[in-house]
Amino acid sequence: MGYETDLKLFIDGAWKSGEDRDIFTVVNPVTAEPIAELPLATAADLDEALEAARRAYPEWRHTDVEKRAAILHKAASLLRQRAEEIGRTLTQEQGKIFAEAKAEVLGSAQLFDWYAEEARRDYGRVLVRPAGQLSRVMHEPVGPVATFTPWNFPIYLLAKKVAAALAAGCSVISKPPEETPGCTQAVARALEDAGLPKGVFQLVHGVPDMVSRHLIASPVIRKVSFTGSIAVGKHLMGLCAESMTRVTLELGGHAPVLIFDDCDLEKTLDMVVPQKFRNAGQVCVSPTRFYVQESIYDAFVKGFAERTQQVKVGNGLDADVKMGPLANQRRPEAIGKLVEDARSRGAKVLAGGEPGDSGYFFKPTLLADVPVEAEIMNQEPFGPVAVSRPFSDMDEAIEQANRLPYGLAAFAFTENGRRANLLGDAIEAGMVGINSFGISVADAPFGGVKDSGFGSEGGKEGLETYQVVKAIHQA
Repeated sequence: MGYETDLKLFIDGAWKSGEDRDIFTVVNPVTAEPIAELPLATAADLDEALEAARRAYPEWRHTDVEKRAAILHKAASLLRQRAEEIGRTLTQEQGKIFAEAKAEVLGSAQLFDWYAEEARRDYGRVLVRPAGQLSRVMHEPVGPVATFTPWNFPIYLLAKKVAAALAAGCSVISKPPEETPGCTQAVARALEDAGLPKGVFQLVHGVPDMVSRHLIASPVIRKVSFTGSIAVGKHLMGLCAESMTRVTLELGGHAPVLIFDDCDLEKTLDMVVPQKFRNAGQVCVSPTRFYVQESIYDAFVKGFAERTQQVKVGNGLDADVKMGPLANQRRPEAIGKLVEDARSRGAKVLAGGEPGDSGYFFKPTLLADVPVEAEIMNQEPFGPVAVSRPFSDMDEAIEQANRLPYGLAAFAFTENGRRANLLGDAIEAGMVGINSFGISVADAPFGGVKDSGFGSEGGKEGLETYQVVKAIHQA
């Protein structure tokens, strides 16, 4: 099946393309060749989207929760039915292997289903008062929302925001990444086909700075949700501050992984290596900084290197490929510079360390004995590179895990129950996985601390972030 080249904007229930709009060239990262042209929104397009969101919000807000839930459930069903087609589109645009792409579509469907039900569990509370008095605490939708999402999980991260916002009763304007428009367009089609009223959801592409400034400056937008880099997140937070617009930020990380000598070493290696190279390491919670207890360090890096060398790299549509290319031409060069810096400072390259022969590929890489001062120990590589160094005791491991200004996700592997409890308390991160990488699930909050974010998505917290609280006191 070929790539769907009919790319459009979705504004006020209508699909728009062509005319005098500028275009963005979509590239297949396997070949680095163009595959489609995407129309970019003009200021007039954004104004039309804002007016549609403003107009549609009151009606959607007061739509019965059962009807809202039914539409979200229907969208989820359509995503499941179309998962093969959407997954192939995602692989061709972003590069991840088809199995991961299809799983992302199915995970997105789960988010729509979960928030369809969570909207029905959105309880306020009644306060204890003397007879004849009544005090209630109510949750209300915040209003029209603008969402901004990146290219590494273009469908899932869009769904995580949109499903919660729609369930809360908000109208939404979404700006997904220009690199992956076909798969995110499929989400808009699923919502349209599910019967979402015109104007409740808009999908626009455009020059990121222009779109973000235009939407955030509008008094229509009452909430912004952004997933992306720390620098851009702080910039958007500053824009939101000018108008006191609420904001949720899910930003970068540099996830530490603490490997203790009482872990099941072979089982641990079989878990961590596939996770490191999932989506070519382009995962905000990707395990990256491996701190390994001294007594098992040599065995760990040996086993890691052997498994890394067996990861087959290629076109994600090929069934036996385990890792695809990086998403754009900027990433291989950036990762190569980080690897070379580490090498120059004494790090050992035990696997990979080089770009591929074509496209945007970079070989799965393991660096050992990486000095703390190396750039890659302090800067998120966002690619298929694992860095490792030994530690002596738990205090040192925790100190290294908490050393950086990031705090999105962290992981630890140990069979000692008391140690596991202590680690959960001591590690500074919004999410901690102990003997597990299952930290991104529909019913749990997802977010970071320190420079890694502001607020959470997922779980009931994900619904609450699109709501305001009102206290009503009646005598």
